[in-house]
Amino acid sequence: MAASILVLYGSYRADRAGIRLARYLVAAFAARGAQAELIDAQAIGLPMLDRMYKEYPAGTAPEPLETLAGKIRRADAFVFVTGEYNWGVQPGLKNLTDHFLEEWFWRPAAIASYSAGRLAGARANFVWHGILSEMGMVVISSTLMVGPITKALDEGGAPVGEGGEALARAFPRFAEDLDWWTEAGRRQREQRPPPY
Repeated sequence: MAASILVLYGSYRADRAGIRLARYLVAAFAARGAQAELIDAQAIGLPMLDRMYKEYPAGTAPEPLETLAGKIRRADAFVFVTGEYNWGVQPGLKNLTDHFLEEWFWRPAAIASYSAGRLAGARANFVWHGILSEMGMVVISSTLMVGPITKALDEGGAPVGEGGEALARAFPRFAEDLDWWTEAGRRQREQRPPPY
């Protein structure tokens, strides 16, 4: 059975360069046989967190929240595509993530970061490890960091130049690492239900 992977992206900026990396990842995972879907926080348009999904009485959550909760519960793995804002995480992606908790549990997560400069979102990448672990995911050790993003990927998400070549070389290990944990998690959930 093909792995179901959600690629989550959270920039709300007018000139969103990071969408290039999100598109690349969806296409690259699909080329490996996964069912990869882009979850774009801006397109979903959740409000600033006031009430988590679990805090709504059953059947009363707003439709976008209910739909996304179902997708998260059905997913085998997650890839978080993050830029870096002032040494921190993007508020749009963090807001989307924080609407849920138990829905994320017991699945692997991977982080791909980017920036306009050479540091490629490294500081945000580091911070997301702790956030995702606290939210019940196993964060894989492999990571992708792309920068400068506009010199590595064209607007459609195709690799260009030296940065694109480096990304194309790094992706297979990243994907294999996520595949291994995805399969391990799926087998374990089949053998033994999660403890909570």
